[in-house]
Order: sequence, then structure tokens, then C-alpha cells
Amino acid sequence: MTTNAQHYYQNSAAAMKPVREAVPEILKGFGALHQATMKAGALSVMEKELIALGIGLAVRCENCMYSHVQACLKAGATREQVLETAGVAVLMQGGPTYTYLPRLIEALDALATTTPTV
Repeated sequence: MTTNAQHYYQNSAAAMKPVREAVPEILKGFGALHQATMKAGALSVMEKELIALGIGLAVRCENCMYSHVQACLKAGATREQVLETAGVAVLMQGGPTYTYLPRLIEALDALATTTPTV
């Protein structure tokens, strides 16, 4: 059985292709905002990605969660740091965020099979 996380990681780029073709200027603008915001500054890239993950969980954006889990790990976050971030999101947002934790574990597990651990 394929999990939602595995499906996202396998199909996200292809799913966004029609969007890139339909509204390229919007994606260009968002991409520039993302690059400017997420580069290292007073906060490291990893810290920014952990914050983004926490917000994605709190607002219950599954695709945001998948994207930022992957970015957190790429930036050097450990599984434990990701899970602590999830705990803070649950503290701040409560039960609805809590219900997304199984998906978070799926994402970590899906990436663990494709990404070397740090």
C-alpha cells in the first residue's frame, strides 16, 4: 500500500507542471519570495524550515507538511527535531494538528527509505 507521503514525493513535481504552465508569473513570484525568505540569515535554513513545518502542521496543510519535512531533513534536521517541532505545533493548535502526526511519521519514514540519514 502506498502512503499519502509516498504518493506526494513520487508525484508532486508532475502534479505542479500544469500549474507552472498556466500561471508561470505567479510561480516565479512565489519562488522568488521563497528563496529570499528561506535563505540563511539571523536564522539558519534548518530553523526556518522547522518553523515552516510547524506552521504547515498547525494550519493542516498536508502538502506543506510533506514539503517542509523533506526540506528540514535536507537542511540537517534530525527526526527528533522534526518530531519536537510537531509537538510545539500540537501545543499551539491542539487536536486538529495532533491528528496529522501519523502523516508526519509517514513522511519521515518515506524519506528515510530514499534519503541518507544525517
